[in-house]
Amino acid sequence: MMKIKHLFLLLFLFPLLLPMSAQEKKLFTLEDLNYGGNNYRNLMPENKWYTWWGDELVRTDVEECLLVNKKTGKEQSLFTLDEVNQWLKSDDMYYVRMLYTASFPYPDQPLVALGNRKSFLLLNFKTHEIVWQDSISGQEDNDWNSASKATAYREEHQLYVVDGQGHKHQLTTDGSRSVVYGSAVHRNEFGINKGTFWSPDGQRLAFYRMDQSMVADYPQVDIYHREATYEPDKYPMAGMNAHVVTVGVYDINTDKTIYLKTPNGSVAGDSVADTRPIYFTNIAWSPDAKTVYMFELNRDQNDCRLVSYDATTGERLSEIYRETSEKYVEPLHPIQFLPWDSDKFVMQSQRDGYNHLYIYNKVGKLIRQLTSGPWVVQNVLGFNEKQKSIIFEGNQYHPLHRQIYSVNVNNGKMKQLTVDDGVHYGDLSTSGNFLLDHHSAPTQPRNISVLDVSSSKSRVSANHNSQFSILNCQLLQASDPWTGYEQPIFECGTIKAADNKTDLYYRMVKPYNFDPAQKYPTVVYVYGGPHAHNVEASWHWQSRSWETYMAQKGYILFILDNRGSENRGRDFEQATFRQLGQIEMQDQMKGVEFLKTLPYVDMQRLGVHGWSFGGFMTISLMLNYPDVFKVGVAGGPVIDWKWYEVMYGERYMDTPQQNPEGYEKSSLINKAGNLKGRLQIITGYNDNTVVPQHCLSFLDTCVKAGTQPDFFAYPGEEHNMRGHASVHLHERITQYFEDYLK
Repeated sequence: MMKIKHLFLLLFLFPLLLPMSAQEKKLFTLEDLNYGGNNYRNLMPENKWYTWWGDELVRTDVEECLLVNKKTGKEQSLFTLDEVNQWLKSDDMYYVRMLYTASFPYPDQPLVALGNRKSFLLLNFKTHEIVWQDSISGQEDNDWNSASKATAYREEHQLYVVDGQGHKHQLTTDGSRSVVYGSAVHRNEFGINKGTFWSPDGQRLAFYRMDQSMVADYPQVDIYHREATYEPDKYPMAGMNAHVVTVGVYDINTDKTIYLKTPNGSVAGDSVADTRPIYFTNIAWSPDAKTVYMFELNRDQNDCRLVSYDATTGERLSEIYRETSEKYVEPLHPIQFLPWDSDKFVMQSQRDGYNHLYIYNKVGKLIRQLTSGPWVVQNVLGFNEKQKSIIFEGNQYHPLHRQIYSVNVNNGKMKQLTVDDGVHYGDLSTSGNFLLDHHSAPTQPRNISVLDVSSSKSRVSANHNSQFSILNCQLLQASDPWTGYEQPIFECGTIKAADNKTDLYYRMVKPYNFDPAQKYPTVVYVYGGPHAHNVEASWHWQSRSWETYMAQKGYILFILDNRGSENRGRDFEQATFRQLGQIEMQDQMKGVEFLKTLPYVDMQRLGVHGWSFGGFMTISLMLNYPDVFKVGVAGGPVIDWKWYEVMYGERYMDTPQQNPEGYEKSSLINKAGNLKGRLQIITGYNDNTVVPQHCLSFLDTCVKAGTQPDFFAYPGEEHNMRGHASVHLHERITQYFEDYLK
């Protein structure tokens, strides 16, 4: 009897003694995986936040800012949140609530920039004194300049500047819903994400003025009232009237505004392309603050010119550079003057087929092409004046990997600064001598390190057989936050595109208990459009968390970056010109051919899902290949490109008047009768990017054709579901596949 008791006790304790791999692991929920979920933050990779104070590194946290030794990683407290609020004598209204966003704008001064509900201020954290404070400017699109301490902002449609002495200046009086000042224009295309641009000395402000009175209203409705209210959105559709943009320059010293004398083009959609510029983008200043530079683009977007203007008179000075194309030119980056030579600037262009760096002088003479080859410069981080070099991110090493490089401006010699395979994002110190490296790889969630860019020494990597910058210190090597959970299998590979020569990269996600002898329902997740990619060498090959959830439920997920997606060069992306959806579908069907070769993929249970351009692709695949895809879920889908916005739509498709065949071929309206499988369409009821006219028009056509898609709308939501609504959305998507595919 005693032996039986001991045996029972041993059997009871045995699971507790087993390692985690032998115990039953936890399963994910959408509350764990979705960014709107209640447990999402607990399953994100560990992170730390850093900012530069000149060449000194500071870690910012909720309750403390700490000075970091760049060689040892040892931290020393600069100040705490409690200390800050004691020094400020804060009451509840003026209380600083966190230090995450603290910044150190002056390399040689112990000043921290802080904000609270009522003001923005500079605090001397050594003397504990406020040295400057702005309690006037509003909270909409604030733009503060550290040189003059002036702030530009908008209030009730008007543009204002509060100067460094606290004097308020009203720049405009006619601002309205139709005339917009100091905001991003051209619907955030061409790299535009703001509408005000300070000169280096902070004495002049360039700003956008957008007159959209001639643009048609799209009739959005706010249902959250006793009686629904009309809230129209100015929405310029392809081939129709576009807004008119001008650029003003305000001078703090004279309190006057002038406007650049730009040759604005027509705003109407003519059958013949207008060659006059209509788009003004990538505004930049000369180092002496006397000249404004910007790219001007005609409506057809195939003629791009870099032009200089006198900032005091608005006169057009000269055309410095011109680039034309049979398809389109897409300026995305402002010029940047060399810190050590005010006569020269670096410009980014795809003129040779890939985005690369070029050095020009200010009168437009090409000095040299700095980078070249079948790879892409992805982001310029800044300059190292000591070495006369430019620091940038690029994919020279491999299309799926993002490394950080320096290139010498004088001789074009390149050096790779980062060593580990994967994806690197950099943050450069003020002098450019040190680099904060944020890195992830397919099996590594996050690493953060400090590199010494300026050191004459270097280290050698065994696998790359090349030299790299000295690693000063590794600040973080995050552990896997999913330890203890059943994790899917993440794989990456290549197939040939429909042209049978171009390599395409895919990601495949398999269930954690994958058995190659079984057959699995499979979902193709697709985006496929320009300026996006789905596959890279970051954690889990950049897998979306919903893919993990579906794999856990017994699905295989397949994700392919077709031609038309980013980071592969101009011709790769422009292959879809004037025929959106066609080349993309051909490549996605090559992916389907690949899936057919895999014995564990059940081709009778093949689904497809995507959002936005991916929603367009989902419905396109369902209607053009009705016998292939059994179930589809399309979110925020474009149905007909003539209902999409001017800038994006006309870049890739020209106008409906110029390209009627392309618009007709890509439209899904006339294909509604082809629907055979189960299709769910989901949209934000107040989507102002892909307006509801797309979905509703398609439903109307389905009614007439006798086909039966399902439809769901999220009231009050725009193009993407926010907060916990995202959890509901992904529950709905999942359940649709569970109901009709599994």
